[in-house]
Amino acid sequence: MFKACYSQEMRAVDRAAEALGAVPGIILMENAALACVNEIKKNFDSTKSSIAVFCGKGNNGGDGLAIARHLYNAGADITVFLVSGNEFKGDAKINFDIINNMDVPMEAVTDTEELSYIVRSFDIVVDAILGTGISGTVRGMAYDVIGIINDNAKYVLSVDVPSGINSDSGEICGVCINANKTVTFGAYKIGMFLYPGADFTGEIVVDAISIPQHVLNSQNLQINVTDSEFVRSIIKQRTNNSHKGDYGKLLIIAGSRGMSGAAYMSAQAALKTGAGLITIACCNSINDILETKTTEVMTIPLPDTAGHIAYPAISDILPQVEKSDAVLIGPGLGRSKDVEDIVCAVLKNSRVPVIVDADAIWAVAKNKSVLADCACEIVFTPHAMELSYLTGLDIAYIEENRIEVSKELSEEYGATVLLKGHHTIVTAPDLTQYINNTGNPGLASGGSGDVLAGIIAAFAAQGADSAAAAAAAAYIHGLAGDIASRRFGMESMTACDVLGCLPDAIGQITVE
Repeated sequence: MFKACYSQEMRAVDRAAEALGAVPGIILMENAALACVNEIKKNFDSTKSSIAVFCGKGNNGGDGLAIARHLYNAGADITVFLVSGNEFKGDAKINFDIINNMDVPMEAVTDTEELSYIVRSFDIVVDAILGTGISGTVRGMAYDVIGIINDNAKYVLSVDVPSGINSDSGEICGVCINANKTVTFGAYKIGMFLYPGADFTGEIVVDAISIPQHVLNSQNLQINVTDSEFVRSIIKQRTNNSHKGDYGKLLIIAGSRGMSGAAYMSAQAALKTGAGLITIACCNSINDILETKTTEVMTIPLPDTAGHIAYPAISDILPQVEKSDAVLIGPGLGRSKDVEDIVCAVLKNSRVPVIVDADAIWAVAKNKSVLADCACEIVFTPHAMELSYLTGLDIAYIEENRIEVSKELSEEYGATVLLKGHHTIVTAPDLTQYINNTGNPGLASGGSGDVLAGIIAAFAAQGADSAAAAAAAAYIHGLAGDIASRRFGMESMTACDVLGCLPDAIGQITVE
């Protein structure tokens, strides 16, 4: 997995690359340029393309100058536009001096009167104006140039981060490049996954640019971007001499009158993620429905009150908890005092991982003292509103501080926290974090969270570490959503469509 880091952490990595890895900055700049050139060549025939490279005066501009040199030598029609003059320093100056002695056309941008026409005349624009160092507000010529590029460019490749995005917070610093593709170096930048900046990166490609792995390891970077290789390591390999009990016994406590679908979808998702034996504990009033809808899943009908599981059912539930390898509680469970008491009793008595989802989060939020008595691993799966129940924080504040708030909740309760949303964030009790990079807005529909909860529970039942189970589940869920989007369209896809695409998603990961 590649890491994601803040700008200060990335600068420390660059320094460590030179000190510990003996990789000078000029080599890193050269490799960064080559990474961008290779990405351009994937989409375009560089010998038949006209390319404008807009360079600022910092190292991002130095990357741009090296990109221009390589493309020029490859036969591309190149023009370099200097947005902030030609007073370069350090490694950037080395690349400026090299290209200044070549025949590459180079112009200083002193006014923007004809720039709109000029930008429209190029096939590709390379944005190497500001990079990761921006804070405050973009001003002056850079501000005007960014706006003109956005309005007129046919295709934009940004170097490291689209100019104008704060690479730590995702804030737009007055204006930012709207990139088709961003090539970033060494590690992802945190701001690429936070809004509103995440809407402007286009496709993100990360390149190691020869920074040694031991250098990255030396920096104790705690945020990872989940990838298929990691997920593949979580999927339990099946052996010939095995049986259903080897792949986990999962208890799902879910459903209420009018909400049988939540229990059904979570159970089906767990089945398709490989759980060996699944039992749904549900209230009597929906048991017949679930018996009809499910074939491979067992059910335990429980006494109910007003369409919810009644608290006396706890005497039937706890023996099942004891027999299970993991418990999922909450999908469609409903809200009542009986539900609160059942959730608390399960958490107090379980010795296996419990995935606390949906209405069970609401129950815990009303009885947070129960967490002090838990001896089991807990995975919370809140969206922003549910996290607001648990923390008392405003939803807007949570959305603006997703990484930090997730970490604070995980640290306070020693739990794994999966904060839903585009770029779902998973935080482990040791404060290692995982950012998910799959999925699309089509997943914002009823039942989607039930499918995700079932995937997490299946991995937990098969023995995966709780945080790893949550991170892998978010990736697979998002990938299944991407497959469903291509088949049905984001507007039309449903949670059951995502459910149906789980085998394709898992198959795609396991055969890579």
